[in-house]
Amino acid sequence: MRSGTVESEMNGMTNRIGGMVLAASLLLVAGCDNDNNAAIPAAAESATPTSSAAATESAEPTGIAETSMTELEALVEKYGDLGLTDVHNHDASGFQWNRTAKWERNRVARVVLFGDVSEPSAVRTDKAAWSAYRKDPERIVPYFSGFDLHDESSLDVVRDNLEKGYFGLGEIVAASTNSPVASKVAWKGFDPMDGYLPRIYELCAEYKAPILLHIDPLAGTPLIKLEEALDAYPDTIIIVGHINAYNSPDLVEALMKKHPNLYGDFFAGFTDLNPASEYALSDYVPVIKKFSDRFLLSTDSGYGLPSEEAAIESMYRMLDLLSDDPSVMKRVARDNYDAILRAQPATKTQLEAIKKLTFPEGGQPDLTHMSKLDAGTILIDAKVDLSESAEG
Repeated sequence: MRSGTVESEMNGMTNRIGGMVLAASLLLVAGCDNDNNAAIPAAAESATPTSSAAATESAEPTGIAETSMTELEALVEKYGDLGLTDVHNHDASGFQWNRTAKWERNRVARVVLFGDVSEPSAVRTDKAAWSAYRKDPERIVPYFSGFDLHDESSLDVVRDNLEKGYFGLGEIVAASTNSPVASKVAWKGFDPMDGYLPRIYELCAEYKAPILLHIDPLAGTPLIKLEEALDAYPDTIIIVGHINAYNSPDLVEALMKKHPNLYGDFFAGFTDLNPASEYALSDYVPVIKKFSDRFLLSTDSGYGLPSEEAAIESMYRMLDLLSDDPSVMKRVARDNYDAILRAQPATKTQLEAIKKLTFPEGGQPDLTHMSKLDAGTILIDAKVDLSESAEG
């Protein structure tokens, strides 16, 4: 979903806490980022609407104070070498390369990129994510969500895209009631076992590709069906988007304890900066440390915050809270998602394309245990686009 461009500065704020007090009195439902890019908001357990799944019009954000760039710069200086990964980013909607400077500036090493979700317009933004990956394969990880999970053709889309080299599915609206826009998208699910989702989970397991789900509220039938999916498809990595938003640390801990294939996309900016959060970042530290091999960090493109950069700062604040255990901090910052990526094998389509290439003597790559990540890099370097060849 899209958020409008905004410059939100609160002059006269002496510190971030003071800004948050004022923010609490001014916040409206809609949020925006400074980059005019898309963002699916957090799943909601409250009655307050929080989502805008593919909105084409923006709403003015109100009252959340711009965070201190001085603090951000200090955090980047301290933790920038970790290789920070943003596992949930909608910037493929309206993607513009002149807006990627924020990633360079703030040492965001990897970005899981998609755009609109679970509706026809996502087909276009899926292609935009692929194009961005082709231009910057070291940083961009393309996902896709442009398929109707109630139509059997979705199985062909999922297989074809994974064969071409996409690394995951998402963000998929598996259930949405409270979101004013995600609840209305044409291709949403009614619960995480709806439509062809069970067979899609099987495909994900086959390709070792994760699926990122939007579920709101994380309660009632959606929660029951999520647990059913996790149990029925233990080899499928299911990432629950913005798992901390409107969900208590106790609920998150209970789910992580029961389901070893559940991963948590932690939208630090929501807990850190959004007055709608009942919790502080520190409240989630114990559960993150307990399941440190399955937590990931994200910006959600700064949804509900003054900017995506504010969301990046919150990610670094979360890492700062974990810094007393460097191994945990490193896993959450980068290693957990890196392991998911590197576990995905090169596809048959990728391998066949590589076999057709000509390499210098002694430069032929070993295809025996090649990863999808390495295969994609080889094909991009050779200017082979499997997406174009398939469409042609």
